Amino acid sequence: MTGVAISRTQQFRIDARRLAARIETLGGVGAIAGGGVCRLALSDEDRAGRDLVVGWMRELGLTVAIDAIGNVVGVRQGLESGPPVMAGSHIDTVSTGGRYDGNLGVLAGLEVVRTLNEAGMVTRRPLAVAFFTNEEGARFSPDMMGSLVFVGGLPLDAALATVGIDGASVGDCLQRIGYAGTARCGNTPVHAYVELHIEQGPVLDADGFTIGAVEGVQGISWTEFTVGGIANHAGTTPMRLRHDAGYVACAIASHARAIAREVGGDQVATAGAVALSPNLVNVIPFKAVITVDLRNTDEAMLQAAEHRLHAYAAEVAAAEGVTLSHRTLARFEPVAFDPAVVNLVEETARALGHSVRRMPSGAGHDAQMLARICPAAMIFVPSADGISHNVQEFTSLPDLEAGANVLLQVLLKLAA
Repeated sequence: MTGVAISRTQQFRIDARRLAARIETLGGVGAIAGGGVCRLALSDEDRAGRDLVVGWMRELGLTVAIDAIGNVVGVRQGLESGPPVMAGSHIDTVSTGGRYDGNLGVLAGLEVVRTLNEAGMVTRRPLAVAFFTNEEGARFSPDMMGSLVFVGGLPLDAALATVGIDGASVGDCLQRIGYAGTARCGNTPVHAYVELHIEQGPVLDADGFTIGAVEGVQGISWTEFTVGGIANHAGTTPMRLRHDAGYVACAIASHARAIAREVGGDQVATAGAVALSPNLVNVIPFKAVITVDLRNTDEAMLQAAEHRLHAYAAEVAAAEGVTLSHRTLARFEPVAFDPAVVNLVEETARALGHSVRRMPSGAGHDAQMLARICPAAMIFVPSADGISHNVQEFTSLPDLEAGANVLLQVLLKLAA
């Protein structure tokens, strides 16, 4: 997969405006004020988005299969049978999502198929375009749930029994929206997987690079802490006699940030969700629930950060005289992508005249799950000002075009 040069297939180019039009159309499903999208996994909006994309797959002649966790795979037959070369991502969003996160990888895959259809090109290996269930983890934990089940890393029964933030289960929601499929789950054969995605960070945009050749994905640790204290009057209870659950939650959040600063390097920490009870201005909270998201490209350093956080949480809870429990919402070790496919992405981008930066991904992606069963890599394109999970998320048309054309050529080479 080295020595990429200009070849006959490089006459093929995707239609950037057609790709942008699909992004715009899908972005209208679950649209919210400001140009963003709310399409939480397995919601009515997600069903409508799925129906739209599945319709496009069938229009392009793909054979569509839906598995028991709701993953959708459309296959374009090759000259030979066997495991496909796959492109894909997700179409679910966070509640304040943008139009490009996940959607770009799926819709660019469809544009690749349409380009090859129009050129009359049939690859040796089959090509597939997939979208995976509940990548975001905004409604159900863990994130990347569908792709994790797809590769056999999470039992189907456990995934279906997962209860979301609104009390609904994955299995019930799949049945309700009509996407509890019958295709096999677990360790499905795939020849190679390539995911085009917006960076969701500021590096490419700030440093003036068009393409990111992604070498791997950070390790992710999500923990939910529950603190039990005693509700009391905010004005009459001396500080020394308080058992303040809210204070302990805030202290955990503050210490998580301190750990990230002290560890340095790639370590990051986020206290993303906090719920206080009774949540009144003049009542000491008797209960607090807080989540902490720790990430690092180095597993040993991530484990050290986890140990420090848990030790401090226990210490501050004991000092305040409150109870403390925790549960793991998600835990994934750092993933290194296949070096040959990463090299292929970089060399293909350079052959097409684009500036390229090799880099890690700070966000989790379905590609890290697919890397368990096949050679995998990712292609990043810039996010304007590094903004994502935000209605202002934006990637320019030339950058969309560049990324999709790199995807096209990489898929062609992998599919011979």
